Amino acid sequence: MNLSMPLKTKRYFRQLLLIIGLIVGLFKGVCAQVSDTIVPVDEDPEKILSRINIRQVTTSGFNFWQDDFTGHWAGIDIGFNLFLNEDYSGYDNDFMSNDVLRSNSLYINFVQQSIGLQRNRSTIGLVTGLGLRMYSYRLDDNTSIVLDENNVVQPQELTFNDIKKSKLGLVSLVLPVLAEFQIPVNNYRNRMYISGGMYGSVRLTSHTKVKYKVEQNEKLKVVDHFSLRDFNYGLMIRTGYRWINLHATYDLVSFFKEDKGPELTPFSFGITLLRF
Repeated sequence: MNLSMPLKTKRYFRQLLLIIGLIVGLFKGVCAQVSDTIVPVDEDPEKILSRINIRQVTTSGFNFWQDDFTGHWAGIDIGFNLFLNEDYSGYDNDFMSNDVLRSNSLYINFVQQSIGLQRNRSTIGLVTGLGLRMYSYRLDDNTSIVLDENNVVQPQELTFNDIKKSKLGLVSLVLPVLAEFQIPVNNYRNRMYISGGMYGSVRLTSHTKVKYKVEQNEKLKVVDHFSLRDFNYGLMIRTGYRWINLHATYDLVSFFKEDKGPELTPFSFGITLLRF
């Protein structure tokens, strides 16, 4: 026996050898019809067997008892939003330039389906589900957006005296299809993972909101489509280990409908707060 093995592993190994010895002894006894060929032990075998936890014996290696693939999607994520590949041709200024640290996303991923792709292991599979994404873009305090008579997005200069904030908010339903790879660390309970693939989303609602103060705090909220795309799709990547989980998304279509606003590519990144 390797003296460098952990004490727990030595104990499990001795227990397995004892079980094998009991089985071999019983088998010889049946074949030879001689009762005294059973391997003698110092303790009642039933008591020994009752103390052995077979699940613990296999914890350090392959888990023969529960080999279901489980992905990483369900939970609550937060993130930050920004725009890439900006093109404001036809406009006088970049009115959609946003404050990244105050442009936030909240994902509530409430449905998950995991599909294992291996017969004898559970480290590669597909993950899908549904999530609700609530995200906002914090604009310049003196700027909002409106639609002209052709449903083209135009900047709107705000004339309130004491403006607290101006933002564009959206709510979407998200469906991902991700391929996930997992690497067991120490045992199968702790796994490092990385997943990537496509996602599609459906815009449920959108609005602008301006907070300002006259005699007291006031809100001006306008609900409209703002020529935003009703259906969207892009790339998603997720990775993590134990309580550290990161995610990022990159849209493959522009934020606004074609020729209805500036060319902007949404990008979002963040962390997982809670896993279901």
